[in-house]
Amino acid sequence: MNLSRPLLLASNSPRRKELLASLGLIFDVRVKEVNEDFPEHLKRAEVAEYLASHKADAYAADIETEALITADTIVCLGDKILNKPENHEEAFAMLRVLSGTSHEVITGVCIMTKKQKVVFHDVTKVYFKHLSDAEINYYITNYKPFDKAGAYGIQEWIGMTGIKRIEGSYFNVVGLPVQKLYQKLVELNVVKL
Repeated sequence: MNLSRPLLLASNSPRRKELLASLGLIFDVRVKEVNEDFPEHLKRAEVAEYLASHKADAYAADIETEALITADTIVCLGDKILNKPENHEEAFAMLRVLSGTSHEVITGVCIMTKKQKVVFHDVTKVYFKHLSDAEINYYITNYKPFDKAGAYGIQEWIGMTGIKRIEGSYFNVVGLPVQKLYQKLVELNVVKL
C-alpha cells in the first residue's frame, strides 16, 4: 500500500498502533500530553469528535507534509460517559453498572494535514452478560484495565467471557474504527493501492 505523504499517529495506545499497522500502513508515532476536558453541553458523539479534534490541534504547528491521525474512545451508558478508572474500586463500579446491560462505544477520529481537517466517529453497541463479583475482581486484578474507557478491553478475558454480542465494528471497541479510517484515508488521497 502506498502513501502520498508521511503518516503520523498521535497515540500511545498499543492497540491503536497495532490496528493501524495491521492495515499495512507505515507510520511514525508522536505523543504529546493533551488536556482531555470537554464542554459539558456536548452530546456523546460530539464529545468523542471534540476530543479527537482537540488532540489534533495540539500538533497543528508541527504538521508540514504529514497526515496526522488522532482518536478518542468513550464508553457511554445512556447519557453517562464512563472514563478511565483511577483504581480498582472505580473499575469495579463501572463493570458492575455495565453488567447485564448494553452500552455504546464511540470512537472519534481526526485526520489532519496542513490544509485539511476531517473529523468523524463510529458507534458500536456492546451487550454484556451478567458478570459476577468474582469475575469482575478476577479481571481487574489480572488485567488492570486502568488505561481503558469503561474499565475493559474487548480483546481481553472479559471480552471473551463477558460480552454476548456487539452491533457494529469490533475494532471500534478496541479503539480505532479501521474500516471507516481506511475509507477516509483513501478519499483524502493519503492511501493509494
